[in-house]
Amino acid sequence: MIRKIAVLGAGTMGHSIAEAFAMHGFEVNLFDTDSNRLQAAKEEIRAELSLLAAEDFIPQPAIQATLDKIAYFTDLKQTVIDRDYVLEATPEILELKQNLFKQLDNLCPPHTILASNTSSLKLNDMMALVSPSRKERILVTHWYNPAHLIPIIELSYFGNMPEDLYTQVEALHLAIKKQTVKVLKDVPGLVANRIQQGVAREVFSLIEMGIAAPADIDKALKFGPAFRYATTGQLEVADFGGLDIWCVVGDNLLKEMDSSECANKLLREKVQQGKLGIKSGEGFYKYSPEKISAIKNDFMRKLIHQLKASEYYI
Repeated sequence: MIRKIAVLGAGTMGHSIAEAFAMHGFEVNLFDTDSNRLQAAKEEIRAELSLLAAEDFIPQPAIQATLDKIAYFTDLKQTVIDRDYVLEATPEILELKQNLFKQLDNLCPPHTILASNTSSLKLNDMMALVSPSRKERILVTHWYNPAHLIPIIELSYFGNMPEDLYTQVEALHLAIKKQTVKVLKDVPGLVANRIQQGVAREVFSLIEMGIAAPADIDKALKFGPAFRYATTGQLEVADFGGLDIWCVVGDNLLKEMDSSECANKLLREKVQQGKLGIKSGEGFYKYSPEKISAIKNDFMRKLIHQLKASEYYI
């Protein structure tokens, strides 16, 4: 049974993943090589828990109870030496992850299950340097940002891991109220990111062609397809609409839509200009520095409300 967790990397994803496990009573060791990042992560977790309490998603005492479940480390060996489950949320650099898994293979107990939060690197490549016995205990568990709010967890089932071990990992995530997606083939982007990129490709194309302003394109998505997608999957939508209708519309429309195989030119230009979105103060929208914190809180507040509502549709 998995009880003791370690999360490696205290950045955007790592601190939020640690928070998600701790909220549901698991003991979590959070590791980072940067002690300043660990301190910042502790403050971020407290702020996020406070917002959850303010929105009546968790009771006020749960804030400190959750914080007490997380220990912070800069020593990798001490972080993982007694853990049942270790998840890495480090930068998407293959050599870094290969060497990290090699270290973990040596430092962790034989029963420890290892996981990566990657959505772009292949599992077989990442575990190239570990022992054959450990390869049976490694998988991809892809979380969505912010990890403590978005319900989905994509779990790899690529043939290396016995079913009983996979079932343990699945049960772990079900215990923290996540919705698991069993991914059967090792493809780039897994499932959710591939769907998301399909939508994003057409959205960026519409902007590039000047079909509508960014706010109107976002409005079309939020109050059109995404409104249904909050409670209904695409295959359900197709069944309700009629597969014959979807077939005809596909024949008529898909040939007119963007079919590019690389990032949109407009998107690349914005990156080159340093317009990276909220973290730089401008992307498709402009963000006043003094309002960024409030904007982020509003974003998370909407997700909290949606998470509450989603419980009725599970």
